[in-house]
Amino acid sequence: MNPRLIAYLVAVLVVCLGASMALPLAASLYYEDGSAMALLISLVVTCGVGGCVFLWTRGQRDFYLSHRDGMIIVTLGWIVACLAASLPYLISGVIPDFTDAYFESMSGFTTTGASILTNVEAVPPGILLWRALTQWLGGMGIIVLSIAILPFLGIGGMELYKAETPSPVVDKLTPRIADTARSLWKIYILLTLVLIWLLLMGGMSLFDSVCHSFAALPTGGFSTKNASVGYYQSAFIDYIILIFIFLAGINFSLHFKLVSGRIRQFFRDPELSAYVLITAVFIGLVCWDVYAVVYSSLVDAFRFASFQVVSMLTTTGFVSADFEKWPALSQLILLICMFVGSMAGSTGGAIKIMRLVLLAKHCYLEIFRIIHPHATTMVKLGGVVVSQTIMRSIWGFFLLFMGIYTVGVIALTALGMDMISALSAMATCLGNVGPGLGSVGPMDNFSGVPVAGKWVLTVAMLLGRLEIYTVIVLLMPAFWRK
Repeated sequence: MNPRLIAYLVAVLVVCLGASMALPLAASLYYEDGSAMALLISLVVTCGVGGCVFLWTRGQRDFYLSHRDGMIIVTLGWIVACLAASLPYLISGVIPDFTDAYFESMSGFTTTGASILTNVEAVPPGILLWRALTQWLGGMGIIVLSIAILPFLGIGGMELYKAETPSPVVDKLTPRIADTARSLWKIYILLTLVLIWLLLMGGMSLFDSVCHSFAALPTGGFSTKNASVGYYQSAFIDYIILIFIFLAGINFSLHFKLVSGRIRQFFRDPELSAYVLITAVFIGLVCWDVYAVVYSSLVDAFRFASFQVVSMLTTTGFVSADFEKWPALSQLILLICMFVGSMAGSTGGAIKIMRLVLLAKHCYLEIFRIIHPHATTMVKLGGVVVSQTIMRSIWGFFLLFMGIYTVGVIALTALGMDMISALSAMATCLGNVGPGLGSVGPMDNFSGVPVAGKWVLTVAMLLGRLEIYTVIVLLMPAFWRK
């Protein structure tokens, strides 16, 4: 382990994060909202602390990054980034409690979208833009992490990425991580700018367009309105955001192939086919369930059903309707969406469609082997055989995910939450979704969760966002032995 290198790279992250506070600072000065001093102090403190550590470690010459160093940097970087991101909330007084401020910043960087704010519209524009910016930065961080960095970290990296890529060779897009990250940033920024322009055309203000675009592309879900996207009562805005969060749920390496002219590879991806099919089935079921019961018009039923399904499936968390007033079947389907998630290599969270497709294929083969005990069968995806090593890692991830979910629900109910709220709160935080059911429903927030419960959910957001393995391995004594 190389502590000096770890400190150096985390310091670079902190300095960059501090520098990014200049954008909300400029917005605060423009709107004269009273939060400029808090943002300026946060910027100075963050850049100052990060800069001091950077200067202390800048003589670092050994840049060999071991698997152990990589996993520590990823986890520690996220924890420290959330600590720095909570400063504007605390100093401005918008969120004076440290637990709430850290919960909000963790929700931002993990693109969860769960909030403790009871009146978002009363928050100064500068803080709202910072809140949205944390999601935008966190979303890009997750894409680079899952496509460019995790493949080199071993646990939760190479093996899982092979399982999530329909080819026998890991697809790094370009030979070097720096080139890969640069390519991904270009796609991410382009989609963001296009969405900002379209939302402006739909009647949103420039400020709201930027904030909602910063929350949509990372599938985050933070809104500038208490009623989320439903505030605008616009079919155009609903469908534009729906399209872009659906695109954000697609593996960004496929976006790279599409813009590179490899259109056939894009449309022949087996995970993309499963993603489209699952989305269509869920939309059809919810639309059928709410038509004539909640909405008298089939057009309205399709509009609101499709938005809520895509938002939950991509783990975005935007809402355009209060789905707690919908029939039980629709609520159950939306709860299932929180577990399924979107494609690997996207900004979405949860289990991911690729893993679920391979688990389903493996279960089918086990049944097939009972019927044909002498048959030689292997799990395949897109005609490529998936090794037993990969399948074991996927089963391990699935069991860890469900185990952590169960323990979390038990902890929340023990702390006094009702069963529906506890079940959905843990699902929405571990899956990085946002709204749940019960006391944490789409028209409510997480302010009423007990303090200990907020820390349980904060840890759940981190575990879900960093693919569980990356964090869990740090708790193993064997990891720290030489």
